[in-house]
Amino acid sequence: MTNAWHLYLMGAIYIFAGIMHFIKPKVYLRIMPRYLPFHKPLVLLSGVAEILLGFGLFFEPTRAIAVYGIIAMLAVFLLVHFYMLSSEKASAGFPKWLLLLRLPIQFALMYWAFMYLKV
Repeated sequence: MTNAWHLYLMGAIYIFAGIMHFIKPKVYLRIMPRYLPFHKPLVLLSGVAEILLGFGLFFEPTRAIAVYGIIAMLAVFLLVHFYMLSSEKASAGFPKWLLLLRLPIQFALMYWAFMYLKV
């Protein structure tokens, strides 16, 4: 299963998401929690992380590190999801039901990554 098409799909999704941090940084800046410093560098750094981790999934020697990195990154991104639930302004105009739906999706994405670890 480690070379299944969905592994490469996952990698491509993270690479695309990371590239979007550079193409549309304002989208990500709008949802950054106010209590975090250095918003723009953090947005760009998270984009780089997503790109590198996405590529890391493609190669057997880096796959486990990429999986752990993706799980850790998604756990950190939970801060943004909870922040967006904190107020109308923080929600960036997204409906509350959609913001709530993102929480279990985040854990599903963590599990999807976890599936590619060799046990």
